[in-house]
Order: sequence, then C-alpha cells, then structure tokens
Amino acid sequence: MNCGEFCENEAKGVVQSLALDSEKSELVKASGRVEKKIGKSEGKTIAALKSHSEAERRRRQRINAHLSTLRNLVPSSDKMDKAALLAEVVCQVKQLKETATNVSERFFIPLDSDEIKVEIIAENAIDGTCIFRASICCEYRPHLLSDLKETINSLHVNLVKSEISTLGSRVKNVFLFTNLIDGGCANIEAGEIFLSSVRQAFSSILDKVSAFPEYSSYPNKRQRISCFDSSSLLF
Repeated sequence: MNCGEFCENEAKGVVQSLALDSEKSELVKASGRVEKKIGKSEGKTIAALKSHSEAERRRRQRINAHLSTLRNLVPSSDKMDKAALLAEVVCQVKQLKETATNVSERFFIPLDSDEIKVEIIAENAIDGTCIFRASICCEYRPHLLSDLKETINSLHVNLVKSEISTLGSRVKNVFLFTNLIDGGCANIEAGEIFLSSVRQAFSSILDKVSAFPEYSSYPNKRQRISCFDSSSLLF
C-alpha cells in the first residue's frame, strides 16, 4: 500500500490494521489473525475499564452516603467541605470519649478495655500512713473475687473500702487502702516502688482473665449496671 492509497482510505473513514513487512521494509495490510488478536485484546481492556469504573462509582456512592449521615449528626455542617466535616467529627468523637471516661471514673462504670490504675490520693496526718486508691477493670470470670481478696491480702495493706460495679460481662473493682511508707508520702522513690508492686500484683489477675477467654460471655445475662460496697462482704 502506498501513501496515496492510505490517505484515500483514511479520507473515506476506513481504518485498516497495518504491519511492517521486514523483507520489503514497507507497511502492508495485517493478516486476519493479527486483527482478531488485536480486537480481542481491546475487548478485554474495555471490559476491565468498565468494571473498574462501575466499582469506583459504587465506592463514591458509599462515601457520599456516609458523609451525608455525618452531616445529619454534626450541627451546622451544611456549608462544611469534606475535610472540615471529618475534622469536626474527629473532634466530637474525642470529646465524647473523654466525657465517657470521666463519667466512668466518677460512677465506677466498667470500660470496654482492661485497665489498672494505682495512685496515692492523700496522707493520713494522724499516723503518717499514705492513702492509696487502686482499680482494676476486666472481664468477669469465676473466682475473680477470691483472687482479688488473695492479692489484697498479699500486699499487707489496711483495706478501708472496696467497691464493685458490673456492666454486662465487664467488672470494675475499686479499692481504698492505707500503707505505711518509710519517710511518708513525701518519699517519692519508696512510693513508686510500692505502686509498682501493686500494679504487678493486679496485672497477674489480668493475666488469669486472659487465660480463660471462654468466660468472657459468662455473665451476659447481667445487662444492668450494679454497684455496691463489698468491704464487709469480701474482707
């Protein structure tokens, strides 16, 4: 095919597949097999592009639907762009989490995560003993209370008060006790050593809870919040 024939065919809107003849060093009409192979490859490419486009369209629809839900939850968000909306949602979620934590600490409501807290809260001016508060939050399991009693007794402290609250399968135990530290509460080093020993003792209880995952759903019938003073019951 010479240049004139190619230009004429192009003017008529006829598209032909060409191939380079290595012997003649010129472009010739491609064989039917080559044309069929090219057409099949193009068909696969078009199908893949259509599939990707449809998947991308569904993904955008889901994102927009979720963003619309968030706008309904966040006040005065109609004029916010997506970035501002998401930033506001993150801020409100952090505030809600902080509020929930404060409420939990105030009313001794068990959290979803295992937790141990030990702190010095005051010093008894009469005998110089330090007053400590320790709490442990975990899944309920049989013999948990007896293990707590054994742990408190092993620390050789004077238990003042203990409280237990339950929510579903979660249990939170709070203990108030005193202990005499050399140099009083002002002895930071001695105080930290004692706090570390209490944390280690309570951590052993969490290890036992983790060793028995089959008990995690044991008390699921108890869905109400219950709080009571267990000082006279346990110790």
